[in-house]
Amino acid sequence: MMKRVLVGLVLLAALGRPTVPAAQAGPTASPVTYEIFAVRFGVLPQFPVANLVAGGDKDRKLDIPVMVWVLKGSDGRVVLIDSGFYEEKFVTRWKVQNFTTPAAAVSRLGIQPDQVSDVILTHMHWDHADGADLFPKATVWIQKDEYQYYTGEAWQDPKRRGGGADVDVMSKLVKRNMAGQLRFVAGDAQEILPGITCYTGGKHTFASQYVGVNTVKGVVIMASDNVYLYQNLTMHAAIAQTLDAASNLQAQDRMRTLSSASGIIVPGHDPEVFSRFRSVGEGIVQIVGDRPSSAR
Repeated sequence: MMKRVLVGLVLLAALGRPTVPAAQAGPTASPVTYEIFAVRFGVLPQFPVANLVAGGDKDRKLDIPVMVWVLKGSDGRVVLIDSGFYEEKFVTRWKVQNFTTPAAAVSRLGIQPDQVSDVILTHMHWDHADGADLFPKATVWIQKDEYQYYTGEAWQDPKRRGGGADVDVMSKLVKRNMAGQLRFVAGDAQEILPGITCYTGGKHTFASQYVGVNTVKGVVIMASDNVYLYQNLTMHAAIAQTLDAASNLQAQDRMRTLSSASGIIVPGHDPEVFSRFRSVGEGIVQIVGDRPSSAR
């Protein structure tokens, strides 16, 4: 008898418990999207196009921008793609015009150095990796194979010691790693942060990466030096500085596929970036805004 009473009470409790329709079970988190800005901090004057585009015109030269890319997330995160450079030896050697530090350039967007949460380094060259220490609180992301090669094997070849990497830049990144502020990306197609995915295959350096960014217009590809100029894309020409031209062209094709919704691939050094997109400040253009109507 007692067992029947207990069973009845359990059934009544179950029947009396209100049910929540699936649609009311709780809000579904919206995907994180990013505003994207290109920020110029200097210009390399009269750079030979033949050093940027395989088979390019040997007599043509361009004043090419050096820049970083700022991602402002709908979750409040502030991410840099590449960190630029600031050491005087680079500014002097390359006769950089209209130079300001990457940190000062980014501050024109109202972003202070300690507000940058993450820095994604596409590769180890000085003009993209030297400035990481300007952003002291950021976690730095780099392909594991890229880091291991340029802190190890690259320095074993006496004919090309370092393989294009700079000893001071590498030393700073090693210290960053020892401080617990460096994270490895483990190969291709890795979502390292919500809405941000890293891809390999461009072969500008040993394991250079490019970045797919989720925006209100779809995925935008930040190619960095895996595509120097729009001309690389329109001519389907590999970058002039690559370890594997065939792989670089395959990466270009993949970039087009990944960015098919937005139609936006942003090259690493093309001055046309600053005429294609809307200016929002000195040396700054907005590649994609936070609303579909504000993009492009």
